[in-house]
Amino acid sequence: MALPASKRLLNLLKLDKRDISQIFFYAIFSGLVSLSLPLGIQAIINFIQSGRVSISWIVLVFVVIVGVALVGILSLMQLRITENLQQKLFVRSSFEFGYRLPKIEFEELYNKYAPELANRFFDTLTIQKGVSKLLIDFSSALLQIIFGIILLSLYHPFFIFFGIFLFALLYFIFKFSYNLGLSTSLKESKYKYKVVSWLQEIARNNFSFRKISNFDFALRKNDELVTEYLNYREKHFGIIKRQYIQLISFKIIITAGLLLIGGYLVLNQKMNIGQFVAAEIIILLVINSVEKIIIGLETLYDVLTSVEKIGQITDLKIEKSDVINRDYCYSNITLECENLNYRFPDSNDLVLEKINLQISPSEKILLKGNNGSGKTTLIRILCGLLKPSSGSLFINDDTYQKIDLEQYRSQIGTIIIGETPFEGTVLENITFNNPSISQENIKWAIESVKLGDFIKSLPKGLETKIFPEGKQLSSSNSQKILLARNIINKPKILFLEEPFDKMDNQVAEELIDFITSKENNWSILISSKNPYWEQKCNRIITMSEGKIINDIKKQ
Repeated sequence: MALPASKRLLNLLKLDKRDISQIFFYAIFSGLVSLSLPLGIQAIINFIQSGRVSISWIVLVFVVIVGVALVGILSLMQLRITENLQQKLFVRSSFEFGYRLPKIEFEELYNKYAPELANRFFDTLTIQKGVSKLLIDFSSALLQIIFGIILLSLYHPFFIFFGIFLFALLYFIFKFSYNLGLSTSLKESKYKYKVVSWLQEIARNNFSFRKISNFDFALRKNDELVTEYLNYREKHFGIIKRQYIQLISFKIIITAGLLLIGGYLVLNQKMNIGQFVAAEIIILLVINSVEKIIIGLETLYDVLTSVEKIGQITDLKIEKSDVINRDYCYSNITLECENLNYRFPDSNDLVLEKINLQISPSEKILLKGNNGSGKTTLIRILCGLLKPSSGSLFINDDTYQKIDLEQYRSQIGTIIIGETPFEGTVLENITFNNPSISQENIKWAIESVKLGDFIKSLPKGLETKIFPEGKQLSSSNSQKILLARNIINKPKILFLEEPFDKMDNQVAEELIDFITSKENNWSILISSKNPYWEQKCNRIITMSEGKIINDIKKQ
């Protein structure tokens, strides 16, 4: 069950209890100093009224000045702590995303666009600024209200009723608008991200949108999304506006009432003019604090919305790796499926049905079948991306659930459709800067996939930067880099989805010869339309409508 946004925010703040307690401590001290200033001003006015200029008067003026300076210093100390807090939030959030994104269960990403989920990280920036503002402004405002009412009550009991009325007002304003304000803020945020996502699509397919009719479509769709955003933004502003109108009404009533009652108390000599001025200063501080809280509610909604948006990512299930035996998969790997079935999360129809299959060490298997026959789904189950809906998958005579996925994946190589090089150097794309990979293995992998001449032609060789998705590379070289990445650790099994289908026939056949060579003991399970695989594989499995309809082993 998902936590409410307010609970998520509290859990987030608990991680930095010490910093937050320091902020509150400085806020309390600052509030006390701020509210002692009216008392000093009251005493100074009393001295002036009496017509006396003494050392006491000069000392009081000095104390008031020091108090103003001290409040400023305390505010600066709060800023230092909130800056530290913002940095911690950013670091913590970046590692949370970095840890979770590669480990989110494949089924959880079904019908979701992973880069759009990554965009939620920008909500961290809203939390950074918002939490800082809330902790400083809200804490100081609330404390000024509390201390101000206590101080006013010393002048006359009437001010106690003023305090009760004030807190009742804040409670009702918050109670009757919180849920609606948060709801409209979430919907506003939803369409904000839809706009960003669409702009990314335009950027990603910018060539397609250069044609005037396509360009018009891009702007029309953008207009529709922006209109929805503005609609919810206006609804959210309506709530903020209503709260502010309530505040203005409150300020008018309180200001008029306090001036009349304060004047009445002075005229009846129940309060002197110094006390009256001090009380008015305190009242102004209190009213300004209330205004600060009401205006800050928009920041609160923004923070809660951002926490909720990030929470939707952290709520996604991630893969669990229950370590049974770290050395389990270091020997040759045998895979076996027994009545294996699979259906997608939003479907009742089976994509794979009663799959019975055994893959022995060193087998070279070609999966054939029309689009939608289940080839890709079967490969993704066998390489550990998907979990069977029912039936069993055995790895070396043990059930899939007992295998440490991380260890299993370290023993296999996988190329799935849509995978591309990432932004980084050629060397980083091949080795992931793994220090255990020897120079000998790097050279072997590069030469084996026919990348040597290409890398020599690059200005910085292996240290040449690759753009996101390998934009400056040909599709052939991109696939070669992916293949080098997957063979460099000499895996036990290779799972390949259409790896060389975008290459020239001659290059593709040379790589197929290498992959299927007897010198390489790995098993291969591949789906491809290249007919040359049929000549080189010793087993051909044909699939149709999620079932294996033919399984031929060559002699």
